[in-house]
Amino acid sequence: MAKIEVRNIFKIFGPQPGRWLDDARAGIDKQELLAKSGHTLGLRDISLSIEEGSIYVIMGLSGSGKSTLIRHFNRLIEPSAGQILVDGVDVMTLGKTALEKFRQQKMSMVFQRFGLFPHRTVIENVAYGLQVQGMGKEERRGRAQHWLEQVGLLGFENQYPHQLSGGMQQRVGLARALATDAEILLMDEAFSALDPLIRREMQDQLLQLQAQLNKTIVFITHDLDEALRLGNRIAILKGGELVQEGTPEDILLAPADDYVQSFLQDVNRSKVLNAAHACNEPSLTLTMRSRPSHAVERMAARRFDYTAVLDGKRLAGVLTRSAAERAVRDGARDVARYVEDMASVPATAGLDEVLGRMLRSTEPLAVTGDNDEFLGMLSRSKVVELVTPVIEGGDTNDAAAGDDSAPAAAMADPDTEAAPPGEQRTAA
Repeated sequence: MAKIEVRNIFKIFGPQPGRWLDDARAGIDKQELLAKSGHTLGLRDISLSIEEGSIYVIMGLSGSGKSTLIRHFNRLIEPSAGQILVDGVDVMTLGKTALEKFRQQKMSMVFQRFGLFPHRTVIENVAYGLQVQGMGKEERRGRAQHWLEQVGLLGFENQYPHQLSGGMQQRVGLARALATDAEILLMDEAFSALDPLIRREMQDQLLQLQAQLNKTIVFITHDLDEALRLGNRIAILKGGELVQEGTPEDILLAPADDYVQSFLQDVNRSKVLNAAHACNEPSLTLTMRSRPSHAVERMAARRFDYTAVLDGKRLAGVLTRSAAERAVRDGARDVARYVEDMASVPATAGLDEVLGRMLRSTEPLAVTGDNDEFLGMLSRSKVVELVTPVIEGGDTNDAAAGDDSAPAAAMADPDTEAAPPGEQRTAA
């Protein structure tokens, strides 16, 4: 695995880039620079930190600079200024021999148009990088065979690229990149030439392989759905400048500007966001050992009709106020025998799954983490808000009005949240 640090990268295309570097640093407009100097601003002051073992997506429209940036990582393009550090080593300082070794052993690249040799068989294409490294014929053929199996191309070893579909050719390209055992994969629009169904299959393949291999992957795309599905973090470029960087959730929930927002118009948010995003942190919880009188007092003070009960950090169930009052009348020492089962969803459940649960039941729904740890109550109004597209002008759809912004409302407001177990309520 490897960590990549991109520090203040500038790229100016033209015969005298150094002459115009200060202008670029001062913020000269791209069109103004072109008119004034005949030079093109490719990248302006890009800084990124790419964690080892992650899939880092760089996206933007055509001409945004994303492919220019990824080609700096292995110095297919030289920067006008800045540093690219891989595990602390500045790639810009490498001499010719060291750079060749770095490209052969540290980074592999998967291209949009496959980049296969038409005169070589599939297995020869996969073994090519190993041949360049000087590996013996039998050993490289064995390793190539292994990776062809991993990408589902067993039996196609002796075919030629033109005999394969586009999706199969891209699998060959992926196998070739993986065969060299490089720590970093650079994938430049690797799936964009494929049909939608094949593209989805290749995304699945990449995620399955990444779960096993834990490579550092830099993935270029212009498709936000693809970015949200694959990326641990996403950087969005526009006109050679970094507009926003963050997790998929950061991008979805807080787009930096109208340019980023324009990418989000057709995104199915319910497939990206999960129950944790629609969870209200608990303002009141009880334990199995809580005294009934104490439980009644605390629920009455907050005007709650029910509250979650914990066994340690785990969700034990739900206690209604009527059950707590009954426990007081019975003279019970604690509430344990009065706790009822409560439905729950894991924090990782997608909002599409949560919506389905909401439609099937009006019961309260808890959100749990690892080992059934209680995280909070599902806020139904938050679910509506999160899956409702933002309308131009700033406000969400009227369906999200009446937001239960106070955490207490997750258990207190029957008109925006589920009724307690065993009770049916109708809004006034």
